[in-house]
Amino acid sequence: MVSRVRVWLNRTYAENVFFMDQLRRNPADRAVEIHATHGDPDSPVLAAADTAELEPEALSPAAYVEYALDQCRRRGIDVFVPRLHQSAIVAHRPEFEAAGTALLAPPPEAVAVFQDKVIAYEAAQAIGVPVPPWWRVRTADELVAAVEELEDGGHRACFKPASGAGGVGFRVVTRTPFALSHLNGFPSPYVPLDLAVAALRAAEEPVDWLVMPRLAEPEVSVDCLTGTDNRVRLAVGRTKNGRRRGFTLDERWLAPARRLAEGFGLHHLSNIQFRMYGERPVLMDVNTRPAGGLHQLSLCGINAPWAAVRLALGDDPGEIVPPFLGQDYTVVSGPRPLLPVPLPHLRPEPATPRPAPAVPAPAPAVEALPSQGAGQVTGVSGHPA
Repeated sequence: MVSRVRVWLNRTYAENVFFMDQLRRNPADRAVEIHATHGDPDSPVLAAADTAELEPEALSPAAYVEYALDQCRRRGIDVFVPRLHQSAIVAHRPEFEAAGTALLAPPPEAVAVFQDKVIAYEAAQAIGVPVPPWWRVRTADELVAAVEELEDGGHRACFKPASGAGGVGFRVVTRTPFALSHLNGFPSPYVPLDLAVAALRAAEEPVDWLVMPRLAEPEVSVDCLTGTDNRVRLAVGRTKNGRRRGFTLDERWLAPARRLAEGFGLHHLSNIQFRMYGERPVLMDVNTRPAGGLHQLSLCGINAPWAAVRLALGDDPGEIVPPFLGQDYTVVSGPRPLLPVPLPHLRPEPATPRPAPAVPAPAPAVEALPSQGAGQVTGVSGHPA
């Protein structure tokens, strides 16, 4: 009898409820139990998991590694998919392996290269992957100089943190003065240059921003699955042009993604994003983790999460070629269950009454079964429609 596989996702994106769904619907029909931890009790991944716990807050990276090792030992985790503190966790891979846990993440050297976008661009350029022009800025004067140089070349400037994920901090620079029009409608990523300069001059510390031209669509995210032998098993591009999404196997996008994944040892799942600079694709970003939209490859007949778990466990799936490319689609929000409040399935308290503590007790662990505890729903974006 084939044993069940125990998978843990830590403080991951809400969209990874679909990652979890695909693990359970694996083509081998193998039993999968999913453990999830998060700092937000209303994260839908907690309700989607078989077992779940609230994570302690404000742990240092080193303390979080100890917490993670304890989780793996107590929970019998076979495969750990780390997002929070990924860099610190992968540096302790031998300790997790000793606990019987495989890390579904690249080695520390690869994670380090792509934590900083400037280092990432320099490294990519060194192996022949096209990148856009960029400036690293820390002061108001450096920002103005970079923006003026881009505008002189006919480009619109944008900036984002040199390290970060998920588009947090991305802004497009405009020369339009701040006016009531900026307060009408929905908030936008556009920021007047004079306001950005004033904020920088008033700041007590320098920033660490990457200034670059605003790149044109289409945006192509290439999902890669790479073995520890540095050989790519899967590479499929997901295209985005406005609301319209689709898929591509065009080597203009796939070839540089493979070069990065194989050249830097981006083992297991990674996501490599490109956009257009003029007439050619250039690198935009590299994520050393599964993309939130990875489940969309199911429209091409691929279960990428399960293939990745197999690879992490030493069961090589071999080269994976999509049997077909799915039709164009868009994504919409849909309801997902949340755990009721208070959280259900708490560990039972001792039968003997105890006096109430003088200070609030820490949040107890949660044992949540998706079929049992849905009291509220939240919207999760990402369902293909």
